[in-house]
Amino acid sequence: MAASDANAAADDARTLRMRGYDAAYNLDYPQAVALYDQAIALDPSNPAGYRARAAAAWLHIIFRRGSITVDQYLGAIHRGDVTLPTPPKDEADIFAANSAKALQLAEQRATANPNSPQAQYDLGAAVGVMASYGATVEGKMLESFREAHRAFDAHERVLSLDPSRKDAGLIIGTYRYLVSTLSLPMRWMAYLVGFGGDRALGVRMVEEAARYPSENQTDARVALLLLYNREGQFASAQAMCRTLVAQFPRNRLFVLEAGATALRASQFSEGERLLTEGITRFADDKRPRAFGELGLWYYKRGMARVAQHKLADAKADLDRARSEQALGWVKSRIALETGKLADLENRRNDALAAYRDAIKLGDASQDEDTVAAARPLLKTPYR
Repeated sequence: MAASDANAAADDARTLRMRGYDAAYNLDYPQAVALYDQAIALDPSNPAGYRARAAAAWLHIIFRRGSITVDQYLGAIHRGDVTLPTPPKDEADIFAANSAKALQLAEQRATANPNSPQAQYDLGAAVGVMASYGATVEGKMLESFREAHRAFDAHERVLSLDPSRKDAGLIIGTYRYLVSTLSLPMRWMAYLVGFGGDRALGVRMVEEAARYPSENQTDARVALLLLYNREGQFASAQAMCRTLVAQFPRNRLFVLEAGATALRASQFSEGERLLTEGITRFADDKRPRAFGELGLWYYKRGMARVAQHKLADAKADLDRARSEQALGWVKSRIALETGKLADLENRRNDALAAYRDAIKLGDASQDEDTVAAARPLLKTPYR
């Protein structure tokens, strides 16, 4: 193939990947997969296509499990391995094959051109997606953290070769932020193996990646939404929600997150409005839903209505949420809101029973925030 033909094929493959990212973030997974497969066929020596296909399988596994909201990443960050459900074999095999191919090709390019910013970027990105999968799908937190060190180093190398490549800041910034949240002894261990910490710098690097036009720009925006929520920067988080909702109008989960972010900012009326809009707008959406997704919508709106003392509407939402499938931490939070509702209705014994359920369910699902919120309510009624 002539050089001009090869360059044209690479450009066309990148266009297909960008369309694939758009489809994936609009929750159109079959379309995304087809586009990534076309990109791979057109440019089979480029690790980016295999990396994108692996990432799609990873995110779909998480979607099917119901790990779809910022809530699950706001608490304490696990320092050791955790037990998670076994992923579906077909998607796990797809991830394994494509991530391994992406890494193989990236290593070949980095070996052949060690001073190429793109080669170093591809290497770090390939390792990064494998580390993320290991942590979030397999629960291998310690092993994934060690793997991520290689991604961190490769992307620091990118910035040393080309400081304009702000897309490399996503992995570096994310891990700088994570290291900054560790206890002092663990931070020292991270520093000794080469990880740098710095909470503010981490956020700033992810912000720069979110502004930089690249294939990982949306990934950076989603990461930034999480970091803003963790930092209590709710106005910035809400602005990012608006950006994502506008960019991906078919993604109902960004509408759900917009409503949930409003609730974290104690804007209960606005949260209720957004959640009602989403429930109505996507009522006829026939595409697959995440595990427990419907329960989440109604729990969130029920929470907004409890806070506003809309008792009959809150009861209807919490009853509906309780009737749906739900992850353990969602069940604990439904119980917490049910207790608050009972207190507002002067049913103290029912409230106490609900708070005890919330604590029991929270302990079982490691939902420390709900347990901490429920315990004081055993002594002092919610008002």
